[in-house]
Amino acid sequence: MKKSFSIALFSLLTSLTLSVQAQTVALKPVWETDTTLRTPECVLVDAAHKALYVACINGNPNMENKGSYIAKVGMDGKVIKLKFTENLNSTKGMGILGDKLYVTEMTQVAEISLATGKILNRYPIEGAKFLNDIAIDTKKNIVYVSDSNDSKIWSITNGKPSLVLEGTPLKGTNGLLFENDQLLIGNGDGSLLSLDPATKKLTTIAKGMGGIDGIVALGNKKYVVTEWGGKVWYIGADGTPELKLDTSKEKINSADIGYNPASQMLFVPTFFHNTVKAYSLR
Repeated sequence: MKKSFSIALFSLLTSLTLSVQAQTVALKPVWETDTTLRTPECVLVDAAHKALYVACINGNPNMENKGSYIAKVGMDGKVIKLKFTENLNSTKGMGILGDKLYVTEMTQVAEISLATGKILNRYPIEGAKFLNDIAIDTKKNIVYVSDSNDSKIWSITNGKPSLVLEGTPLKGTNGLLFENDQLLIGNGDGSLLSLDPATKKLTTIAKGMGGIDGIVALGNKKYVVTEWGGKVWYIGADGTPELKLDTSKEKINSADIGYNPASQMLFVPTFFHNTVKAYSLR
C-alpha cells in the first residue's frame, strides 16, 4: 500500500514538474519591416490604435544627433508614416499616457500628441547624462525614466522631474516596465529588479543575463527581456532565465522590445540592422 502510494506520488510530482517546465515560449519569425527604419531603438505597441511606434535614432546616439524620428507602423509591419514625429535628439524609450506619447531624448523627455505627432512639450532633467527607457504608472500619471550613464531613475509628474532612486545596486540602468504597482528595472549587471515606489524597497526577480535593454510582461510573473547585443531571454515565474534567441554572431541587435498580448506577438528592433522583426510567442 505504501509502495503504491509512493509510486503514485512520484508520478504526480514528475508530471507536475514536466508541466511547469513546458510552460515556456518559442519564438517563431513572422515578418520583418523594410530598412527605412534607421537605427530603430524602441518599439511601443499602441493597442488602441492598432499601431506600433518605432523610435529611430537615425544615426549615432549622441547630443549632436538632431535627426531622430518616430515612425508609425502597422501591426503587419507596413510603414504607415515614416516620420510621424521628427527633429528629435537620439530617441530611445517610449510610453503612452492618455492621448500623449512620451519619448526620451538625451537629457530631456519629449511629449508628443498621438493625434497629430506634433511635439507639445519638452521636460529637461537637470544633470541627466543619457536618458534611455520609459515606463508609465497610468493610475498615478507618473512617467518613469532611466538614466543609463548615471545609474539613476527619475520620475516626471505634472511636468516636474524628481529623482526616484540612485546608487547601489543600480548600475547602467536601462529597461523599465511598470506592472502591478511595481517598477521593474533592467540593470546593467544582467539582473532584473523590482522597485516598490512607495517604500523604495528593491528585490531581485532574476539574474545571470547581460545588461537588460527591453522588458515586456507576459502575465503571471513571466517576462521576456533583451540584451542589446542580440539576445532574447524568457524569464519564468520562478525567476529562471532561458535564452530563446541569439543573433549576436550575425551582428543583429535586439534593443527595446514591444509586445502585443492580444496576438502574442513580440516586436524586436534590430538597431544597426535597420529593421523591426516580429516573432510569434507560442
